[in-house]
Amino acid sequence: MIPFTHLHVHSQYSILDGAASVKGLVAKAKGDGMTALALTDHGNMFGSKEFYDICKKEGIKPIIGCETYVAEQSRHNKKDAKVDRSGYHLILLAKNLVGYRNLLKLVSLAYTEGFYYKPRIDKEILEKYHEGLIVSSACLGGEVPQHIMAGNIQDAEDTILWFKSIFGKDYYLELQRHPAESPELRQNVYENQVLVNVRILELAKKHEVKIICTNDSHFINQEDADAHDLLICLNTGKDLDDPTRMRYTKQEWFKTTAEMNALFDDVPEALTNTQEIADKIETFELNSAPIMPVFPIPEKFGKEEDYRAQYTEKMLIEEFGQEAFDRLGGYDKVLRVKFEADYLSQLAWDGAKPRYGEPYNDDVRERIEFEFKCYQDHGVPGVLPDRSGFH
Repeated sequence: MIPFTHLHVHSQYSILDGAASVKGLVAKAKGDGMTALALTDHGNMFGSKEFYDICKKEGIKPIIGCETYVAEQSRHNKKDAKVDRSGYHLILLAKNLVGYRNLLKLVSLAYTEGFYYKPRIDKEILEKYHEGLIVSSACLGGEVPQHIMAGNIQDAEDTILWFKSIFGKDYYLELQRHPAESPELRQNVYENQVLVNVRILELAKKHEVKIICTNDSHFINQEDADAHDLLICLNTGKDLDDPTRMRYTKQEWFKTTAEMNALFDDVPEALTNTQEIADKIETFELNSAPIMPVFPIPEKFGKEEDYRAQYTEKMLIEEFGQEAFDRLGGYDKVLRVKFEADYLSQLAWDGAKPRYGEPYNDDVRERIEFEFKCYQDHGVPGVLPDRSGFH
């Protein structure tokens, strides 16, 4: 059996479109023996941190991505609804930390500059922020499949050549097969997928672009299809028995490696190349120390340089603990927290005198010490002096 990695996956963060929990997706991937997994929610990266954390905990390589909407003309075009209402679908995967940051930039711009029914990017910013990204041509909603279904093969070729010129060997053409039981959906979706796949295989060979196979995963298990169908009704505001409503093929469950091997046994390279992409993904760290503003502290209280001479790294680790020392960013960051914390402590007790009087009773002392320790442990005492009321 050929190892397989899911690279087109939606969770509950594909709002009213995905019916799979991140935890459930990772658990099924791990249970099936998969070593990597992508998350490509529609137009957003809301689930990225949760996905990253759970994958790391479960020993699965996280592949952070997004199924973006690419405006046909421009992300700034918000007048022609027929042309640029939602745009072409495109899968973007972060290959490394640079790619992750570029993906964040693209998704942010999709909302701040390109939002029109959907958060849209365009080829202008895709070219600008392409570094570190792996790209695949997506589902039937992608630009290449759309051109093929319209009979515009030359346009499909031009699209492939444009993406190849930008992304090189990190551009892949995507095959999907959703053999629906419904005759209507077989005609509207599966038969179009068959048509598109034939052309994609031809164009991939002609232009030396590798292929991958995916399953447009929107729910975890096959038996979840009806629940997902109800979710789509909520999304579109349609009744379940409305013959005109949007329908999925019910093939969009998170298929196992064996199921994907059976679906694509005639194109084994499409399975192999999913693992090639997984192997390309570099391990990078998302967690970082908090970035806090630096508030000036009166010189009459002291100077940070004096603290640096007074407190060694060992002393700060003893006071804060190793976990907090590492979490807050090491010696320089912790030293600043210590400096700000001592100043906050002085303000706190000076402010407590007129309010509670000395000697303080046990409840007052315990409460102030508890609150103060929380600020110090979280590394945020510097944000409080001008707003605390201790003055």
